[in-house]
Amino acid sequence: MTDKSPGKKTTQTYPCPQCKTLTRWDSNAWRPFCSERCKLIDLGDWATERHAIRGEDDAPGDFEEF
Repeated sequence: MTDKSPGKKTTQTYPCPQCKTLTRWDSNAWRPFCSERCKLIDLGDWATERHAIRGEDDAPGDFEEF
C-alpha cells in the first residue's frame, strides 16, 4: 500500500536524455542528465553541430554583410 500523506513527496525518476539510465529528479545537480559526463557529451554534440534546430536556409538576417 502506498502512503499518500500530504507531508511526503514521491521521488520522480526519468531516463537521462543521453544514456537512458533512470535517474532521480530531486537532488540532481545535472538535471535533466544523470551525470556531469552525460551533460558534457550533450554539450559537445551541440558544439560539433550533431544536434541542430531546423530553420530555413535563407532566413532573413543571417550573415548579412555590412
